[in-house]
Amino acid sequence: MTAPGPAGPRRRLGAELRRLRSRAGLHLEQVARQVPCSTSKVSRLETGKGVPKPADVRRLMEIYRVESDTERDMLMRLVRDSREQGWWEPYTEGVAPERFVLDLSGRYPALESEAVAVRTFDLSVLHGLLQTADYARAVMRALLPHHSRDEIEQLVRLRLARQQALRRASAPLRYSAVLDEAVLSRLTGGTEVMAEQLSALLDVSELPGVSIHVLPFSVGVHRAHFGRFVILEFDDAVASDVAYAEGPAGDHYLESQSDVDLYKDVFADAAARSLDRDASRALIARYASRIAPRERP
Repeated sequence: MTAPGPAGPRRRLGAELRRLRSRAGLHLEQVARQVPCSTSKVSRLETGKGVPKPADVRRLMEIYRVESDTERDMLMRLVRDSREQGWWEPYTEGVAPERFVLDLSGRYPALESEAVAVRTFDLSVLHGLLQTADYARAVMRALLPHHSRDEIEQLVRLRLARQQALRRASAPLRYSAVLDEAVLSRLTGGTEVMAEQLSALLDVSELPGVSIHVLPFSVGVHRAHFGRFVILEFDDAVASDVAYAEGPAGDHYLESQSDVDLYKDVFADAAARSLDRDASRALIARYASRIAPRERP
């Protein structure tokens, strides 16, 4: 089983700090003045985006008048867990971000590692959990033309390592995908790469925790077509669910309940209009047979 990372503890710590500040009746600006630090630093700690320092959390406990030894120990344990290295970090070390495409290469794997279920809608290319090495390499080279060969290979290895979550023996990641039919018809990486990818897609669709459905061209335009997105679902003890969307302006992580509910509704509607499991597999197989390399006579 893939080792968990620090994203979960950071988000749990942030939720606790936000609860304590609310209980104390303080605004972010008031807390920042007392620490002292910037308002953005307090906000990043509460949203789980900052790496917490023990001294800062101890100071916040003083401000919030946390006197219970049990509560103090719990918060400091979350601080320690939040500062551990995530399993994905060696794969992203030295990989430069790229505006609009790769904002922070480790942030999404951090969240996905903590998720218990993932739902994805893909419009042009397959989600990383479904990609073969050659397909992932072709996607990376197209999207990251300024990255070196070594950086591309790091990211491909990371993508393959993430896929282990679908096959782990204990509590495998539950995964549901809706693929626009355009994903199947786009020759990403060429005919041989695509033929291998479609064959692998059929294989992974047989995993017990995986559900893959195709939204056919016959449906026409759907509101999901405005962009690919991911819904990351967490155990209640970790944090609330997150919607992740990619677009021309870069990555966006949406955590408000209304935003997440909207994406869940869009996904559910797209899934309802998609082909069922068997019909989806049959369509994928037809695309695979069309581009499969033919033996010479």
